Amino acid sequence: MPEIPQAADQPPADAPVSADAPQPSGPPAADRPLPAGLTLRHPTPADHARLQTAWTASRSSATSTTSATSAADGPRARVTALARAYLDFAARNPAVYDAIFRLDGGLAFAHEDTPEPLKDAFAALLEALGEVAGEGVHPGLFTETFWAALHGLATLTRAGRLPPADAERRVELLADRLAVL
Repeated sequence: MPEIPQAADQPPADAPVSADAPQPSGPPAADRPLPAGLTLRHPTPADHARLQTAWTASRSSATSTTSATSAADGPRARVTALARAYLDFAARNPAVYDAIFRLDGGLAFAHEDTPEPLKDAFAALLEALGEVAGEGVHPGLFTETFWAALHGLATLTRAGRLPPADAERRVELLADRLAVL
């Protein structure tokens, strides 16, 4: 089987995953069937493994986002807790994060046929962010924009392009400037 080319800034497919990353149970991901509703053009074992990881991690992400935001008191605290939880997950689980968002595994986002765990993960973001979108701003559009900002922070921080010393100030700035509180 030909080897899948790896981008220079991405960890190898067999990179270790943090101990607190969502760990699927059962047979290896490449040996499990794809979740119902998912189809790939020309799936490889690596595609199957990435999809299974993304599937499991998306479920875990929805749960951890809900947990982090439900413990917060007030809209600003919820937005800040969401941002911290998202960025912490991305930093602690780079291979899992890449499987969900950076590697093309054929997952459809923002489509009618988007798998339920991905919809659930977005719904958890929307639930926390919808109330701070502001008048006249569609909550879904605001959530996508906030999510894109978080993804940019996660990706640029990991690549060493943003100084880690200012990470908390960035979270505060994002919450203060984007969320109508």
